[in-house]
Amino acid sequence: MVGEEYRLLKNIDSPADLRLLDVADLPELCDDVRRFIIDVVSTNPGHFGASLGVVELATALHYSYNTPTDKLIWDVGHQAYPHKILTGRRDRFHTNRKINGISGFPNMSESEYDAFGVGHSSTSISAALGIAIANKIKGDSSKVIAVIGDGALTGGMAFEGLNHAGIAKSDILVVLNDNNMAIDPNVGALKEYLLDITTSKTYNRFKDEVWNVLGVMNKMGPNYQRMAQKFEKAVKSTLLKRSNLFEALNFRYFGPVDGHDSIYLARVLKDMQSIKGPKLLHVITKKGKGYKPAEDNQTVFHAPGLFNKETGERLKSTSDVVKPPKYQDVFGKTLVELAKLDESVVGITPAMPSGCSMTYMMEEFPERSFDVGIAEQHAVTFAAGLATKGIKPFCNIYSTFMQRAFDQVIHDVALQKLNVVFCLDRGGLVGEDGATHHGVFDIAYMRMIPGMVVSAPINEEQLRNLMYTGLKYNNGPFTIRYPRGEGVMPEWQTPMNVIPVGKGEKVKDGDSIAVLTIGHPGNFVKKAISLLSEEMQSKVAHYNMIFVKPIDEDILKEVGAKFKNVVTVENGTVVGGFGSAVTDFFNDNNYNVKVKKLGVPDRWIEHGTPEELHKICGFDAESIFEVLKDMIG
Repeated sequence: MVGEEYRLLKNIDSPADLRLLDVADLPELCDDVRRFIIDVVSTNPGHFGASLGVVELATALHYSYNTPTDKLIWDVGHQAYPHKILTGRRDRFHTNRKINGISGFPNMSESEYDAFGVGHSSTSISAALGIAIANKIKGDSSKVIAVIGDGALTGGMAFEGLNHAGIAKSDILVVLNDNNMAIDPNVGALKEYLLDITTSKTYNRFKDEVWNVLGVMNKMGPNYQRMAQKFEKAVKSTLLKRSNLFEALNFRYFGPVDGHDSIYLARVLKDMQSIKGPKLLHVITKKGKGYKPAEDNQTVFHAPGLFNKETGERLKSTSDVVKPPKYQDVFGKTLVELAKLDESVVGITPAMPSGCSMTYMMEEFPERSFDVGIAEQHAVTFAAGLATKGIKPFCNIYSTFMQRAFDQVIHDVALQKLNVVFCLDRGGLVGEDGATHHGVFDIAYMRMIPGMVVSAPINEEQLRNLMYTGLKYNNGPFTIRYPRGEGVMPEWQTPMNVIPVGKGEKVKDGDSIAVLTIGHPGNFVKKAISLLSEEMQSKVAHYNMIFVKPIDEDILKEVGAKFKNVVTVENGTVVGGFGSAVTDFFNDNNYNVKVKKLGVPDRWIEHGTPEELHKICGFDAESIFEVLKDMIG
């Protein structure tokens, strides 16, 4: 239970409790919610700035609408913490993103208030339209609201949803949470368009008067409503001196309004319920609102980790031990080295420059670095276009988000044999973000594509060498996948060499069991073998395959001829993944080999630390040790 210091929040166990408050109490409740988020997230890390920015919006929405009967859908679910706190999960919020705790994102199986599961961006409008049309078919008069923001409107799927909703004329409300930020600042022409609307002093001076006139006319019957719509459209087009994009898509546009005025927001949202058809309310918010360090450094405080809530200082380990770098930093710094070697090298990222460390390239070679917004499909085809002119794109996309551009990888890159290097960050189980963000499918879906090279480094040196190999490779697309977090080599900045494509390496010889690994889990196997007795260690051979496709057939022939028992280890799905590639080879070539596949099983893995999840899936060092011990025994 929350303490007495949260005077109003302590009594809010559901939105029904919230709606019992007087509207004048909403600012105090918002203060309670904001302090509660700061108190909890400072000691239990999670997404931070985005949720602080929508405290008033989430409160006003639940106050004005009859949730969960009315359906509220959040886009980019890391802004949904206030929503979770107000919908019965306040006392479990300290378990957020922890194993067996609540999810960091809206999850339909977790709460009836989570109308649609989200984790990837730009999905809310399409989902809301589907629910609204289903309501119409079933004669259900409940309302549907989509909250899109934090950069999600830069995703093409959002415009597909807007385009359909405009002609479907369904009764939905889209709330545009405009804070000019994704994780990093928004980019592109849409940002400039929204900024133009927001900063139009003439328009903003008249918007309240226009709103009041429309509110009166809308209550006077159909004829007056039509007059109101014409009047509204004329005012907007005149004052903004351009056609309104949303009006052109048949949405009634309202705003911009102050997203931190909870009382005014509640009134506007209540009034808009009487207006039928597709509507868009443009709300201006500030990411990190109410916590100055988060307001001043919005990118860092998107997900800051542990921090001192009094000072905003981020808490780091005080150990004197030199730690290995994160894989993404090795990527970012190596990309700069490659760009210095070859002027055809460019970097592309869909709205994740700080997360994937493309920032190093942007600082050194801004004219050869491209943040394309939350638009993975565009990123891939944009890279393909560059490649047709001899440019060498390094397209960095988180593994989980690359799923969104699968068709473009096949049709626009691989089919045309274009030389694009895909660097898939966060390959494997990512930890606390859970099932929506685990990058466990990329090995399986990339290895099925003709002509695609699929590789994964065991350490930082191999990541550098694979990037260098990708630069020199001119026979089509080249994929390099690597995990979230630290590697194993503090002294990582080694000279770069080409790795023969399709060739692995023998890490250790043995005479009884062969362990074949791909990528970072090879280090788990090294540790597992070290835990065995000296006699047992002599029985285990270890091969680091480096490439899933083309796979090293010489190694597989050696293993198939010498060993009857083989273990494969991967940080990815065992269905169609690396282990399946090994099994396919043995079956196709009539080797009598028993293969035990360790990796991510055929089920959804929820959130927890990476170490906890590796153990649950059975491919951490201890689990591998037990498997080897049993097989030898």
